[in-house]
Amino acid sequence: MGFEIKRVAVLGSGVMGQGIAAHLANAGIPSLLFDLTAEGDDPRAVARANIKNAAKLKPAAFFTPELAELITPCHFDMIGGDHDSDDSALLASCDWIIEVVVERLDIKRGTFAWVEKFRREGSLVSSNTSGISLAAMSEGMSEELKAHFVVTHFFNPVRYMRLLEIVSGPDTDEAAVEALVDFCERKLGKGVVYAKDTPNFIANRIGTFGIGSVSRHMERLGMSIEEVDTVFGPVMGRPKLGVFGLGDLVGLDTLVHVLANVYENCPDDERREDFKPAPWLLRMVEEGALGNKTKKGFYQRTRQRDAKGRRITLARNLETGEYAPRSFPKFKSVSKAKSKLKINPLTAVKALLAGDDKAAEIAWAVTADSLIYTANRVPEIADDIVNVDRAMRWGFNWDTGPFEAWDILGVAETVARMEAEGREVTPWVKAMLAAGRERFYARNEAGALTYWDPATEGAKLVPQRESWITFSGIRASGGQVAKNTDAELLDLGDGVLCLSLTNPAEMNALNQNLFSMYDRALTELEEGKWEALVIGAQNHPSGTFRPSVGPNGNAFCAGANLMMVGMMAAQGQWDQLEATVKGMQDLLMRAQYCPRPVVTAPFGLALGGGLELSMQAAACQTTGEVYMGLVEAGMGLLPAGGGCKEMLKRYLGDIPRPVAEAFNYDPNAFIQTIILNMLSPEGVSTSAEIAREKRYIRPTDRVSLDADALIYDAKRLALGLVAGGYEPPKKSKFKLPGPSGRSAIELQLYQFQQGGFASAHDALVGKKIAHVLTGGDIPTNTWVDEQHILDLEREGFVSLCGEPKTQERIQVFLTTGKLHRN
Repeated sequence: MGFEIKRVAVLGSGVMGQGIAAHLANAGIPSLLFDLTAEGDDPRAVARANIKNAAKLKPAAFFTPELAELITPCHFDMIGGDHDSDDSALLASCDWIIEVVVERLDIKRGTFAWVEKFRREGSLVSSNTSGISLAAMSEGMSEELKAHFVVTHFFNPVRYMRLLEIVSGPDTDEAAVEALVDFCERKLGKGVVYAKDTPNFIANRIGTFGIGSVSRHMERLGMSIEEVDTVFGPVMGRPKLGVFGLGDLVGLDTLVHVLANVYENCPDDERREDFKPAPWLLRMVEEGALGNKTKKGFYQRTRQRDAKGRRITLARNLETGEYAPRSFPKFKSVSKAKSKLKINPLTAVKALLAGDDKAAEIAWAVTADSLIYTANRVPEIADDIVNVDRAMRWGFNWDTGPFEAWDILGVAETVARMEAEGREVTPWVKAMLAAGRERFYARNEAGALTYWDPATEGAKLVPQRESWITFSGIRASGGQVAKNTDAELLDLGDGVLCLSLTNPAEMNALNQNLFSMYDRALTELEEGKWEALVIGAQNHPSGTFRPSVGPNGNAFCAGANLMMVGMMAAQGQWDQLEATVKGMQDLLMRAQYCPRPVVTAPFGLALGGGLELSMQAAACQTTGEVYMGLVEAGMGLLPAGGGCKEMLKRYLGDIPRPVAEAFNYDPNAFIQTIILNMLSPEGVSTSAEIAREKRYIRPTDRVSLDADALIYDAKRLALGLVAGGYEPPKKSKFKLPGPSGRSAIELQLYQFQQGGFASAHDALVGKKIAHVLTGGDIPTNTWVDEQHILDLEREGFVSLCGEPKTQERIQVFLTTGKLHRN
């Protein structure tokens, strides 16, 4: 039978239940959020209160707060309740029922017995458990329910953590699993891995082993938590939180529970003792130091501030239990590894492990432990290495999975080092080397990516969705058309060309090399060599494992090359600077009005010039998580690549001239909104839907929740425009107020300055922006064209570059990476 998921029930409105329901709403899926019947006049009070709480969560659970309206609060009484008065009957209207109740087997079984009474046959049922076996939960279920029952283990926070572990049983209908996987990947944007019905599944089994290994070696070496977190951060391809920062985020009680689950239920695990919670960890749980949830754990953030105004954070001494101001240890090996991060992050770990200090020693010891332990778990916890690697990347935000990292370190070299130290290396790894295969992942003669399968002792194709287009795969198959140091042209097939931004070390900053490649792409498009153009980026330096993001930051394009702008300004090269800005304006206008469609595919950071690049095209296909904004004011500048023009076009350009003249509308309200977004931190979107509200993307632009399908979706959008007989838009004209409207804005800027919300230079920048957006020195309510605004942009940008305080802001940012409000 076919499965279609249009409505979902979430049973349990706690933190995870709220997160799941909120993300369903982000995907446009309505849900029923159940909780126990509340006492008093409102039986749905518990669920209702938790929906309100979900809308207040930080980081935000919803793309936009209004999406909470897609969640309906419900109540139920599982045992002995009056089901005529509760909402149990509503379960029959749901296509998927997700259990998110407390982690106790008896309560879960009771919940499923209740579900079985009220669900309709054929509906999917899953548990969000993090460690209770599917076999235990399904005991006593009917055969029909067993056929539709799986584990769907979401990670918290649900919106931001991509991993979804799915566990099916011997009685589960394969078609049901396939339908659920397709929905979760395509509609929810989740990275699905197939786990076995073993304690803690994949990610938590491997991740918590690593924590146990870290604990053992730090005690041996006498290291502090700050020293450990200095090592196990970005230089190791891990999140900057570090091991203990992550522990505080997860919760120490949760950590103890997960560790104990393996210790108690895996008696044959060769490293079982590593899962025994350390005495100092148990003491912390006993005293209630559980991490962020209790505001004290391995770290404690205080209300005190240091000389620079930063909140003081305390760190715990695990031996004494006392807290002291956090230190920032320095290690020679870590410093050397950090120097590699920007150039090629994949070499940073190698540099660290090659060191001879304490940091290098613990890094190697934990790495060797973890690689061997992980290899020993295949096929116990997963059928193949691909699911393991994806689980650790998507669930723990590692830059590479264990086997991907092993390839980077060199399998043969590290195995030799492990054996020289007396370690017992996993037999199938040595068998792979003996068979002449030196890497877990390698491309075959056709350019397709393969992985080593221990079960068959041979290579298999890495499974992936058709929609996961990787630029590395296109290159390997001969699809690269042209390249330079900052961009390349790729043949996506079906007559679609792709301009790929290839300098993530500089956050894909706009520069002459990129513009040169864009110019070539547009020329070939205009000459009819291609049907359409897509503009995108895939930042991971390997280009293999994670197409959309990488360790240099999740940035599509973070703006123009500030160093170039700063140097020209410092040297007074005003004519050259103006010519550079005009070249960018002309190029982006050419793209916007090209006779064949240009589709941009931004993700992550699309700031300043990156947003101007994104907006000036036939269409935009973006991801749900996108941070867009015209942030030039922070540098003491204004948007000059068409940003001011484009915002006027999006707020005023759709108003027909006869309507505008008939109603004599005041454009100032729209202009003030635009200026406020340019001057305020709140002007940066925190999701695609917020970007749509701010007009950075249009109502007709598309959103891909599966970030790895972004290029595929952008290509389909481009081909759809071609098939529909695409014609470029007509240029706009705007009715602008001139000086009369500008005076009101300047008064507001003066009030901001007097109130301490803006510096004198902030106010100057604001006035320059207002001068552009109000049309310059024109009579009130004059109609101007797009080129008029572009000319004002260019003049304002160059004049601000001549301001000493703007040059100071640029210099401080280039030196420190921080904004300087002078």
